[in-house]
Amino acid sequence: MNPRQRFIETLTFGNPDKVPFQPGGPRESTVRKWRTQGLPEDRNWHQVLLETLGIEPEKTQPQVGVNVSFRMIPTFEEKVIEHKDGHYIVQDWMGAITEISDEFDYTYIRAAKDFVTRKWHKFPVENRDDWEEMKWRFDPNTPERRPADLIERCAKIKYRDNTVGIHFNGPFWQLREWCGFEGLCMMMIDDPDFVHEMVAFWTDFVSETMKPLLQNAQLDCVGLSEDMAYKVHSMISPAMTREFLAPAYRRWVKEIRDSGCPVIDMDSDGFIGELIPIWIESGINVCDPIEVAAENDIVEFRRMFGRRMAYRGGIDKRAIARGGKVIEDELKRVVPPLLKDGGFIPSCDHGVPPDISWPDFIRYSRLLAEMTGWV
Repeated sequence: MNPRQRFIETLTFGNPDKVPFQPGGPRESTVRKWRTQGLPEDRNWHQVLLETLGIEPEKTQPQVGVNVSFRMIPTFEEKVIEHKDGHYIVQDWMGAITEISDEFDYTYIRAAKDFVTRKWHKFPVENRDDWEEMKWRFDPNTPERRPADLIERCAKIKYRDNTVGIHFNGPFWQLREWCGFEGLCMMMIDDPDFVHEMVAFWTDFVSETMKPLLQNAQLDCVGLSEDMAYKVHSMISPAMTREFLAPAYRRWVKEIRDSGCPVIDMDSDGFIGELIPIWIESGINVCDPIEVAAENDIVEFRRMFGRRMAYRGGIDKRAIARGGKVIEDELKRVVPPLLKDGGFIPSCDHGVPPDISWPDFIRYSRLLAEMTGWV
């Protein structure tokens, strides 16, 4: 099988020749640490990992990007407003006023380059006047939103052997970017009509933006970013999720399914046990990263929800960091029972942190490669 076939067969409970090998990816601080633990300075960590494990890189056709943008156009000017006491106060490209340590520059505020603590001081939408000033930045017909040769690109990927997908923010994530978490939750109580209006706007925008792509290409995966859970509960109740968010999910799922795309993947940190039933009801069929520290038990989820939901992730990063037999026990706990059923690509349950050493990451990856049929 080629990578595209294997990805789809795995996540749709088919019959892959082996499960995709996706141990997880490090952030910048992790790679720096690995350089002191045996990873060569001038080498890519993934290439070295494959060589160390004896896995031959798969040769595929050149990747053709569809490059459809769901970002605001134009963005706000990124600028440092103040620098004192070891911190920057920054206006980021989304219009929020944010604080970050001067150990990093402002580009780290909105990019998952490393494990960075940030503080938000102000969000761009606090009232309806702010909302009117924001909306014009999300015109689905802005020429810069998609490449001029999109149709030609879609034709080139028709007979591809690698996966092609798109990713955009879910309604909770996007409204949180506009209003802030606390601001959005208060609006859901004090002004629910305003929240419904913003969700409807975002739903329409996403639908119109992806329409030319869905009409001219069959994607393999559409991903939604929707971080909306704490360690043991979702950030809003299941009832509020059904009221405010589920209508957007259902509309998008129908449009995506009608185009022939087989995988719709929901990405949310935190405990998602209360949310999975709503995602299933909405037609979403994959979720990740299944953080174990947030009380997610992927084995129990499979027992509860069966083949109605597939998963990516689910391997406790803390167990990998502890090393030795703890790694083996964690993989034995999770991987065999889910691989037996299908619908599972095991991986570290978020970005690989620097407390996971390079030798332990190799050990974990070797065991994972053995279990998934690569070595």
